Amino acid sequence: MKKILIVGAGGQIGSELVTYLRGIYGGANVIAADLKPSEKLAADGPFEQLDALDSERYALLVHKYGVDAIFNLVALLSATGEKNPTLAWKINIGALTNSLEVARQYNCSLFTPSSIGAFGGDFPRDNTPQDVVMQPDTVYGVCKVTGELLSNYYHTRFGVDTRSVRFPGIISNVTLPGGGTTDYAVEIYYSAVKGERFVCPVRDVYMDMMYMPDALRAMVELMEADPVKLRHRNSFNIASMSFTPDMIYEEIRKRIPEFEMVYNIDLVKQSIAESWPNKLDDTCAREEWGWKPQWDLSSMTDDMLRAVRAKNLA
Repeated sequence: MKKILIVGAGGQIGSELVTYLRGIYGGANVIAADLKPSEKLAADGPFEQLDALDSERYALLVHKYGVDAIFNLVALLSATGEKNPTLAWKINIGALTNSLEVARQYNCSLFTPSSIGAFGGDFPRDNTPQDVVMQPDTVYGVCKVTGELLSNYYHTRFGVDTRSVRFPGIISNVTLPGGGTTDYAVEIYYSAVKGERFVCPVRDVYMDMMYMPDALRAMVELMEADPVKLRHRNSFNIASMSFTPDMIYEEIRKRIPEFEMVYNIDLVKQSIAESWPNKLDDTCAREEWGWKPQWDLSSMTDDMLRAVRAKNLA
């Protein structure tokens, strides 16, 4: 990667990926693009306002900067998508098809994240294999499966260098999430630091999670991997840690004994969580491009509490 365009750069992953990539490849070589203007993203590198559904402007920016790698991070997330399925399809698939077409026209490599939300139906919940029948029952999941299939099609049909991972829930100490089923695993740390009782919307369900530093590293390692070794491309299972709400609560209580959590179940989020894997088998990612997580629940909890406390939220 020499010139990189990040579309959807203002989101939870994008806002941190911009900083991470600029630290590796240089500020001038990483172009941040988002629907909303951002002084922060423009502070140390190029920023362009872009509606990812505007295919002409999308292509114009790729041509203008001589982009050779695109990260398409535009998405309406799982719980939000269920409130407006037609809008979720329009945004998620519209951004995807435009990204694929621009990548084809300008010979760019393309990363579009998939998700544990792509799973659904009758499949092994524990150590969910790389290759399994996927029948999601959310529009978000349907979009992710569609994305995997379309990306594979553009690779086999047109030779586009498409790559992807199936992200677990992403936990960040920088940017708050926006409408995902796994959001509780970020919000719980903020409540703990503020001294508030945390109201958890799901219970008694395992879900794969990943700390943001591992997620950022995974994207770069996959995009820099030798393409000859990649058999799956779209999309790799990757895993780091799997826990229930009670487990993350007890981990925080080891450090903040007075912290309290109660449950008020969100039926939509609970249903979505129960339809997803308990734990992914990421053997293919480990074998094909050397994936290996660096963070677990204990080390992440120490770092999350440190970082959230530094925000002086009280």
